[in-house]
Amino acid sequence: MARVRRLPQWLPGTRRGRTRGSAAAAERLQAAAAERRELLLAAADAGLPLAPAAYPEGYGCSCDRIGCPSPGRHPVSFAWQTQASADAQRVERWLAAQPEANFITATGRSHDVLDVPQEAGTRALAQLEGEGVAVGPVAVSPEPPGPGRMLFFTSTRGTPEDEDEWWPCELDCRPETMDEHPGLRWHCRGSYVLVPPARLPGDDGVTWLRGPEHPLPDPLTLLEALTDACAAYAGAEREREAAWPLS
Repeated sequence: MARVRRLPQWLPGTRRGRTRGSAAAAERLQAAAAERRELLLAAADAGLPLAPAAYPEGYGCSCDRIGCPSPGRHPVSFAWQTQASADAQRVERWLAAQPEANFITATGRSHDVLDVPQEAGTRALAQLEGEGVAVGPVAVSPEPPGPGRMLFFTSTRGTPEDEDEWWPCELDCRPETMDEHPGLRWHCRGSYVLVPPARLPGDDGVTWLRGPEHPLPDPLTLLEALTDACAAYAGAEREREAAWPLS
């Protein structure tokens, strides 16, 4: 009788090898989900009001809008301003119901966000840290096809009971005016940003450079360095654009 040759079960592609690979992949997914949960709960614990957002599906968006212009970058509900909460139990329920969802944080309630081009933000951050200025949480957000952005989380200018006491600023940015503010954007009341960790189409994502455990600084302590860095960045961009045909 012919002898049946048995392949070693540890060879790649065998049943045992595939089982081990699947188990390892499952463990990595569980570890990533646990880390994501901890980061989101840390953001809520720091007082950032969160609300569920869409997430990327391939290069599209999980929302039902055909040709969504900002896949994975917008809230799920139109009522995100009233829905946003820093309650940990509510965030846990959202995570359980929508495990793939990104999250936004509503600005102008407990915090604002100063949002600048990444190159300018990197320069300003080095200057601020060199001068010993207290910098709060900082996140990095890619914005292809253009340059990425750096998000500086600060305390808010407040939400006074008397609306006449609230002073508007031409730098104020709302979701529908993002393209109008290519330099410094000040996200305050009525705006939001994605809170890390957030997935974007492709391999991109929003990540913390400095986590939410850092206290929120007064925005005015960062503003001069950020505006100067943005002005230098804009000047360098103009020079590059002028030199491009010759180069």
